[in-house]
Amino acid sequence: MLKEQMRYSRLAHLTKLINTKLELREVLEHVTTAISEEIVQCDSVGIYLPQADGTFRGYVGKPEVINGWTLDMHVIDTEVDLLAKEVIDTKKTVYIPDTSMDNRPDPRAVQGFQIKSLLVLPISFEQELFGLVFLFDYGVPMNLTESEIQTVEAYVNMAAVAIQNARNLAHKENLLAEKQLLLDVTRDLSMSSTLQESLDRCFFYLGKVLENYNIGVHLLDPIAENKIKPAKLSKDSDWSEEDWIRTHSLVRIDESNDPVFQEVIRTKKAVLIPDVFADGRPNHELCRQFGMKGLLMLPLVAMGEVLGAIAVVNLGEGDFVYSEATLQLAQSIVDTTASTLSNLLYMEKQENIIQERTSEITVKNEELERVIAELRQLSREKELILNSAGEGIFGLDLDSRITFCNPAGVAMLGYDKKNELIGQPACLVFKEKLARMSDEAAAASDGARDRFYEDDKFYRKDGSGFPVEYVISAIREGDEIIGEVVTFKDITQRKQMEEEIKYRAYFDSLTDLPNRLLLKDRLQQGLTHAQITGERLAVLYLDLDRFKFINDSLGHSYGDLLLRDVAKRLSACVPLGATVSRQGGDEFTIFLPHIRTEDEVLEVVHQVVDAFSEPFQLMENEIYMKASIGISLYPDHGDTTETLIKNADAAMYKSKEISGSSYHFFRAGMDVRTIESIKLENDLYKALDQEELVIYYQPQIDYPTRRIVGVEALLRWNHPARGMISPDQFIPIAEETALIIPIGEWVLKKACVQIKQWLKRGYPLNSISVNLSARQFEQNNLFSLVKNALSEADLTPGHLQLELTENLIIKNREQTLKTMKELKSSGIKIAIDDFGTGYSSLGYLKSLPIDTLKIDKSFLQGISSEEDNAAITQTIITLARNLNLNVIAEGVETREHVQFLSERGCRLMQGYYFSPPMPAEDFIRLMDRNILEVE
Repeated sequence: MLKEQMRYSRLAHLTKLINTKLELREVLEHVTTAISEEIVQCDSVGIYLPQADGTFRGYVGKPEVINGWTLDMHVIDTEVDLLAKEVIDTKKTVYIPDTSMDNRPDPRAVQGFQIKSLLVLPISFEQELFGLVFLFDYGVPMNLTESEIQTVEAYVNMAAVAIQNARNLAHKENLLAEKQLLLDVTRDLSMSSTLQESLDRCFFYLGKVLENYNIGVHLLDPIAENKIKPAKLSKDSDWSEEDWIRTHSLVRIDESNDPVFQEVIRTKKAVLIPDVFADGRPNHELCRQFGMKGLLMLPLVAMGEVLGAIAVVNLGEGDFVYSEATLQLAQSIVDTTASTLSNLLYMEKQENIIQERTSEITVKNEELERVIAELRQLSREKELILNSAGEGIFGLDLDSRITFCNPAGVAMLGYDKKNELIGQPACLVFKEKLARMSDEAAAASDGARDRFYEDDKFYRKDGSGFPVEYVISAIREGDEIIGEVVTFKDITQRKQMEEEIKYRAYFDSLTDLPNRLLLKDRLQQGLTHAQITGERLAVLYLDLDRFKFINDSLGHSYGDLLLRDVAKRLSACVPLGATVSRQGGDEFTIFLPHIRTEDEVLEVVHQVVDAFSEPFQLMENEIYMKASIGISLYPDHGDTTETLIKNADAAMYKSKEISGSSYHFFRAGMDVRTIESIKLENDLYKALDQEELVIYYQPQIDYPTRRIVGVEALLRWNHPARGMISPDQFIPIAEETALIIPIGEWVLKKACVQIKQWLKRGYPLNSISVNLSARQFEQNNLFSLVKNALSEADLTPGHLQLELTENLIIKNREQTLKTMKELKSSGIKIAIDDFGTGYSSLGYLKSLPIDTLKIDKSFLQGISSEEDNAAITQTIITLARNLNLNVIAEGVETREHVQFLSERGCRLMQGYYFSPPMPAEDFIRLMDRNILEVE
């Protein structure tokens, strides 16, 4: 018994180590130590992990040196070692007690180490192989028993969980690191005000990700007919930018003669060439001059337009290979840079245009002054020279009537002939601005200075307005002002471009919904208003369920169609004044201002849920989607935009725990685990070692005879400080941390020993029922573990009944059914617990190898007043009878329950009406009475 307790203690200790942040090697060293100490006659134990070439290399083990070789020098070749290949293919343990009678092991190893017996086990979890474990001797056979092999399998299962956790942790850490890196890139680029700053930040992060700082950018020059020009080089490159530019000048590069650039620009996809001289696309002459061995070309694309490409080159002799994830991360950095470059290039272009236009207007004014000076000497007919100007020009007299207009001005103002304008009042063009302009002219030293207007509006003949920038200059004769001349330019196209940039800054390009920036702005305004008026407001955070499945199965184009349809439906659900926004990916938010009660919020929530009840039509595919919704309220759940969005997000994750469209209001504790739950988890690690776990037994009654015919084993935790803790509090923690595996094995063995003792005393018990968790059922050695528990207790299989829930059966039906058949074939009874509460189909119930259905206690509650519960209970009893199955009702608490069940032919009952769960000593006293004193 002491050895068994030590084994449980080791398993619990290993489980604890797995759930800490120890390095994988350290955890696996504990596993090999536990195995070697358990199997004392084993000379060597080693864990081997798979390599890229298909072999398995030693990772940890004891001893660390064998025949002068360290463990990591040992390689298992499955082409030679047929035993290892069999274990890999079958994922089952193989024990060879005498290697001389078996030709599967590697003969070189058998001969070299004088191996007499050999045990090989797979490290696997959910049919995925993580490695191999070898146990062997040096000339003296190990003579392992079945129990010792099962013990090793239990430790190996711990190794599988450790490796899986290490992989998951590494994957999560990589994702977090990549996400943080992209956030840093976006932040740094947003603060870059020049092209050079943006490229420097891009080169820095690319070099960090690719571990290579030989990076240069080549930009398309639209003036030179889109020819590629080398623009900037990383300051950390092995080349200087001066030498880099000069070397490029020796070999002309453009899209017409360089296939690599041509491919990147055409496909807008990255090109990786590990060996440039083994590929016909690169310019080999240029590669030789630069000393390039490998080349990675990444496209710079913004708003669908190619700005150029970024080249990363390998100048050394090492491998130039990157994973797909690394390339995608690098491309994400380049894409973010491209957006910044596009905006900077546009702003630079606009500044150049403004400078050019200002210069042009200045020149025109100078020309105009010269023309006016000439007009004082020449006839009025010379004014026709103005007709050649490209900008609109018209003159005004002192009464603000139009005196002349050039053809360009006539066309822009929408008139057919210039004579239509001559003599007309200027208010036809200026509208209400004319009085203001007169005041400005008077203030400008009697019209001595030109007046420039850069954001104004003129009006056409049909009354429509258009944006203009214009200059008003005085016409003089000597010292006297005789009129004014107006030079203007239509800036409609420029204003449209400015509006487009503004729109892209605040709206999502895919769905046309406000983006997170605009949402925060509106939410901040709403908070300010609510704080002044005392109103409430709400934030809804939505996440589409299984959206990744749509992208993976149908493609991203279908995913985009779905997101657009979702945006339309959400927009139709909200009241006037609300804001529907896309946060990114498949996440949306709804901001509801002016909220008085939670019912108003729920009204919108129900409309959203109803909107998702109809299928989405994606081309020829009909798709049903659901959304998980989290809700936060001001001021109940926060008083800042960040807090309200964060808390709504936390509530959304609570909703995702329930399948289908569901919603939750935020409440304290959703976003963090409480100190109490952490303490409870820490105490649970010690509970098994300190014998705090106990088993209570609840009798199962044959009601017509009033006799106890069975018993269910129920786990309880008698905490030294808190007293009895409900299973609802600690069983989920045990499931999450994998402690349920050693705890479940302890319960099974303890229950088998207990009923064996009662049978020896002559108690007429048919069986003892033990619950199995999903974690236990996923273990590869479950069948052998149950068989071993029966063997150790000397209990016949027919006295053990294992209880499974419906949802456990359908979770992995094929594997579950296989294990159930193995258990059933050995004589063990199987019951479905909580029957009727799961999602299983009655259609395949008849194919399951089961003996008993247990009616869930929820159906007995209010059975006289709720017709549905009564009908379901009657159906389960009839179904069991038709399938020749036993049926037992649990949760029987009242005389009314007993009468209802008895009248419908349900003999077996269990519940507080007869007896609560009790310790073993109390159950003995109950059994000694032999018959229950119930009506």
